[in-house]
Amino acid sequence: MSVNNKIEPVVIVGGGLVGGLCALLLAKAGVQAIVLDAAPPLSDTVLQQRDARVWALSTASIGLLKHVDVWQHVQRKADYYGMQVWTRDGYGMLDFGQTQHDAPHDPKDLLGSMVEPSVLGLAIQQELTHQVQQYRTQVRVQRIEKLTDSWQITLNNGECINTSLLIGADGGNSLVRQAAGIGIDQLDYQQAAITCAIKTEQPHQQVARQVFLPTGPLAFLPMTDLGISDHAELHHTEDQSINKQGHWQSVVWTMPEQDAEEFKQLSDADFLTAITKASGSMLGKVLEVQSRAAFPLIAKQADRYVLPHLALIGDAAHVVHPLAGQGVNLGCLDAAVLVDCLLRDHERGLWAHFQSLNRYETQRRSHNSVMMHSFSALGWLQGKRLRPIQWLRNEGLHVVANNPLFLDKFTQQASGQSAIKDTRYAHFC
Repeated sequence: MSVNNKIEPVVIVGGGLVGGLCALLLAKAGVQAIVLDAAPPLSDTVLQQRDARVWALSTASIGLLKHVDVWQHVQRKADYYGMQVWTRDGYGMLDFGQTQHDAPHDPKDLLGSMVEPSVLGLAIQQELTHQVQQYRTQVRVQRIEKLTDSWQITLNNGECINTSLLIGADGGNSLVRQAAGIGIDQLDYQQAAITCAIKTEQPHQQVARQVFLPTGPLAFLPMTDLGISDHAELHHTEDQSINKQGHWQSVVWTMPEQDAEEFKQLSDADFLTAITKASGSMLGKVLEVQSRAAFPLIAKQADRYVLPHLALIGDAAHVVHPLAGQGVNLGCLDAAVLVDCLLRDHERGLWAHFQSLNRYETQRRSHNSVMMHSFSALGWLQGKRLRPIQWLRNEGLHVVANNPLFLDKFTQQASGQSAIKDTRYAHFC
């Protein structure tokens, strides 16, 4: 066993989007973290295949990624400037941003960007390798123990690392959370999500769409075709090969678990017919499907986000319903708020004071809880077919759609900017 008696300032377990962003924000301020990532290094080969899933990154998340020099390395993304939400059995429709296409898009009107996890993962790994001196991949944590004023991490090669701050960014089944003895509340939605990539007859025109069906929401999220930038994708020229781009979408289709299993078993031809019908042909016929998968929907919330010398961020702290694609953005906001709290200590000659960790927990846990329960309420309302509930759902959508103040509030919330308005990162976003 190799024991290092030095107490490192911070060790981050998990080098994905949230853990990687946290490490890069610290590095940008001159604080080097040790990043322990179980995943293998990625290569440019991930760009040669389409990941059926996308992350709907908010403008706040994009601003943070620009600040740490990751965004410039994202080689494939689909910016979106509009979002449409409606119910199939109702009369209300929400239009966010620019959903009409009679004028060029203005960059200031950007609502967000759809990025495949593998493509973003490659960009993050590139910057971690460049900026973080001890970024380690394919590393397995074997044991985590609490010492008097630190935590000790034992790796599968026998190496022991002591740290005055352990950050768990290791996903929904977090080993850090389990080792710390932090409990978790769990809500089973009794639903599953079918994910896939589809090609539609009509182009997405940089608009995200979501229709609420009696069984759950169906989202069509813009994707960029393989090897095509999002700018070239919708550029109008006489070159028909360019004009035919912009037809690929990432699908998240929520439904009862037993229905999801049936749809998962359908042939491609039958599935194309079913999703075309379910979508109301919102973009014409669905012509192709790739990478169909189904997974259960379960919300999780850790009892605590912090203990002395320990903090949880991202899915290690919370897992929310994929509705509105906010889960990954909540994790990015966790990283930003935590690092801001840590750097305030650092500027005063302190580090990871428990009062500062508690401040992070207070800010983020309450916000994440509101988001989680909002999604639960929406799911409950959507799953009810009683006429009074249908009326309430439709009337609420109609009222919001016709009230500019409500629409503006929704847009601000979705951007994520309000959550970091009091941090040093507000002006980057």
